[in-house]
Amino acid sequence: MSADFRTALQSYFAAWNATTGPDDLAKAVAAAFTEDAAYTDPVADVRGHAEVTEMIAGAHAQFPGFEFRLVGEPDGHHDIVRFTWELVSPADGSAPVAGFDVATVAADGRVSSVKGFLDRLPGA
Repeated sequence: MSADFRTALQSYFAAWNATTGPDDLAKAVAAAFTEDAAYTDPVADVRGHAEVTEMIAGAHAQFPGFEFRLVGEPDGHHDIVRFTWELVSPADGSAPVAGFDVATVAADGRVSSVKGFLDRLPGA
C-alpha cells in the first residue's frame, strides 16, 4: 500500500469522523475530497463538498458517537484503492453498519470519487 493511499484514507476517515461541529466537518471534507468529488452508494448519490458534508452530517445524526474505522489492509493500484470499513460504537464495540468502498485518488492526494457497497445495515 503506497503512502499516498494511506494519507488519502487518513484524511477520508478524518472527514467521516469529524464531529466537533459543522465548520470542522466542512474543513475535513475539503481536505479529504476534491471540489467535484462524487460519492455513490446504495443510499446516497452526492457531488461536491456541500453534498458530501451534508451526507456525513446525516450519518452522524443517525449514529451519534459512532466512529468509522478501517478494517484490514487497503489494496490499491494506479489511482484506485479499495478498503473495508465498519461503523463502530465506542461504548460497546458493536458495528451495526459495515461496507466496502472503491475510491479514486486525485493527483493532489484527495479522493475524487467513491463507489460504496453496504455489507451490513441495521434491520436488513
